Amino acid sequence: MKARTGIGFDAHPLVEGRSLALGGVEAPFDKGLAGHSDGDALAHAVIDALLGAAGLGDIGAHFPSGDPAYKGVESVKLLERTVEILAAESWQASYVDATIIAERPRLRPFVSRIRHGIAAALGLDDGMVSVKATTTDHLGFIGRGEGIAALAVATIEPIE
Repeated sequence: MKARTGIGFDAHPLVEGRSLALGGVEAPFDKGLAGHSDGDALAHAVIDALLGAAGLGDIGAHFPSGDPAYKGVESVKLLERTVEILAAESWQASYVDATIIAERPRLRPFVSRIRHGIAAALGLDDGMVSVKATTTDHLGFIGRGEGIAALAVATIEPIE
């Protein structure tokens, strides 16, 4: 069997009273992402991309938002668990390319740490993970500062 590629997307509203976690990295900001877990839209998008590539459904099928076990959990822990789920099906991540879409905060100073966090969770070298940040130039809910979205493409390969 050859390599497969999957795509993932996630978006969460920004709310007061929560810290902002992206790729397992806390970025200083006056709001955080709402969600049953820590709301880490980037980790969620990567999880969906990996599961999709393996034909294993989506994040909700494996980590249901109504399950109290996942209340407030660090999403990077769910990403690490996803690596185990893939391994049980004889798959491993080989490359991830992700984009965070946020008007604020400016994420450029954190991209290197976020990239490292995703790579570490996947057991990959930093060079096998690409993380970028962009804005919507003030368009839509992201442009108004109401939320953050993330898009990820993941390539997986069979474990030999």
